[in-house]
Formats: sequence, C-alpha cells, structure tokens
Amino acid sequence: MRRTAMPVQPSLATKWILSLVLLLWAATALADQPSIPDTLQQRIAACTSCHGTHGEGSPGDGFFPRLAGKPAAYLALQLQNFQRGLRKYAPMEYTVRQLSPAYMHEIADYFAAQQVPYERKPVPALAPAMLQRGQQLVTSGDPSLQVPPCQACHGKQLTGTEPSVPGLVGLPYDYLSAQLGSWRTGTRASAASDCMATIANRLTPADITAVAAWLASHEVPPDTHPQPAGSITPPLHCGVLETRGGGA
Repeated sequence: MRRTAMPVQPSLATKWILSLVLLLWAATALADQPSIPDTLQQRIAACTSCHGTHGEGSPGDGFFPRLAGKPAAYLALQLQNFQRGLRKYAPMEYTVRQLSPAYMHEIADYFAAQQVPYERKPVPALAPAMLQRGQQLVTSGDPSLQVPPCQACHGKQLTGTEPSVPGLVGLPYDYLSAQLGSWRTGTRASAASDCMATIANRLTPADITAVAAWLASHEVPPDTHPQPAGSITPPLHCGVLETRGGGA
C-alpha cells in the first residue's frame, strides 16, 4: 500500500526567521521611499491643486473660487462649515474631515495674506435691463422683496469686511450663481440666523442671474483689502456677523 507523504511543517525557528526577513525587507522598502517635507506648502497641496498656488482661483474654471485676500476668519469658518456638514461638496468635506481647528486657521491665515492679481472670467451676455437689475440689487437692494443691498454687508467696494464677511468683487459668474443657488436649496448654510439663505430665497432665479453677472463684470477696485471691522452697520442680524457663517 502506497504511503502519502505528509507535508513538512516549518519549525518555530523557521517561522521566526521568515518573520524577521519580512520585517527587514519592509523597513528597507520604507527607508528607500523619499521623505515628504512637513511644510505648509506641502500641507496645503490639496487646496492649491484646485484653488491655485496662492489661492487665486482655478484658471479656466469658474467653480473654484479665489481664496487669496479673503478675511482669515471667514476662510477658517468655511472649512469648519464643510467639516460640520453645513456646506455640501464631497471633495471639500473629505479634505477637511480630520483637520484640527488650529490647522484650519493656519491654512486660512496663509490664503488671507496672499495678494495676487485678479483674473477676469467669462460672463454671459445679458440684456442691459438685466444688468441694471443686478446693479440695483447690489447697490440699493429691493425693499419690496425685503432684500437689502449686497453693499450693506460686503462693503461699499464689495471687498468684504473684517472679521468674516467675504468680498464679492472679482468672483466668477459661475461660482456666484452656484452659491446663491446653494443658499436657496440648503446645500449651503450657516448658523442661525442664516440671513443669506433668507435673502437668496427672496430672489427670483432671474435676480440671481442678474446679481451674479453684474458682480462678475464689475471692475475690481485698486484696493481689494476687506474693510475694517465696525466700519459698516449691517441691516440684518446674521450668523456671519458673529463669525459663524454666511457670505460667498
């Protein structure tokens, strides 16, 4: 009767040697990998890949807005809002998920300090009456709709106000119209009282088009710094005024 050979089981010593070889191989492989420098530029690479090296906005794409020069408190707050689910955009929500508050403030401080030229983005051709409507809403508002002028909160030059109201001037049409639409649909929000959601829902779709087009085509002023805190008295009590939300 033929015997079947039994498989030879490795001894404990052999297993130990094999484990040691694997550990040495893994350590060598890790040592051969280039080290990643722990610099701010490296840590904000996920931001600059879409928003530009200095936060100037993505060239040729109106949906990745300018970050450069916006108030640091506003930028930090928007990162926190993505983290809290108040703003909805999956890539941003994933990017900020594990960031600490200190890290988000560091990122915000970097982009707030950047001063780079503005790039004019395409604006749809609209009838003069539509652009006049946009100018009216931005500079005077519409009392019949209970809509205050954008300038009342975002500053006379529309460059924003410290500490947390962003500038609107120089932003692309696509981004402006998308954000006003997001306020209407609830995919963007701020802590109560959410005045931007209230205002956006009082505007018609045509009004949103008019406002976005007029702002996107408006000349950028020589000084694009936000106005100092306390320089204006906004007509509404908004979460943004307590550094809790709002803006574009």
